[in-house]
Amino acid sequence: MEYVPALARWLHFMAGVMWIGLLYYFNFVQADAMKAAQADGTAAGITKHVAPRALLYFRWTAVVTWFAGATLLGINFFNAFFFWDAAFYAIGVGAWLGTIMLFNVWVLIWPNQKKILGIVQATDEQKNKARRVAFLASRTNTMLSIPMLFFMGAGASAHLAIFFG
Repeated sequence: MEYVPALARWLHFMAGVMWIGLLYYFNFVQADAMKAAQADGTAAGITKHVAPRALLYFRWTAVVTWFAGATLLGINFFNAFFFWDAAFYAIGVGAWLGTIMLFNVWVLIWPNQKKILGIVQATDEQKNKARRVAFLASRTNTMLSIPMLFFMGAGASAHLAIFFG
């Protein structure tokens, strides 16, 4: 049974690094690259090959990160998530920020990206609205990622001190 927390910690860390890394890639690299690629007519390679694959990993690393984190909390999940125990306040704030970010990925970003990329049929007007919603949700996640990482780290380090002094 001691392997479950070790595996959950490894998965939480690795998937989290990939999730936030892809979030930053989309916001700081791909967004500007798409503008340049559309200007010179080379955007098809990004929209056909890169973006769908990156979004696949983005969506599922978000899920793996969240579930691995919930597994790590174990019996303390409710203490952290519902702020029932002051010892779990920091990790609880981080968990809520991560939950909001997961919601944004699956409910706001992905459905709108499917329209933008042509995976789902949409009019030009619907695509323009989808671009705005996906952009705002993605930028929101970028801003939330900074305090989320802080609170997750603060909560984790506080609990590691309990075990390791």
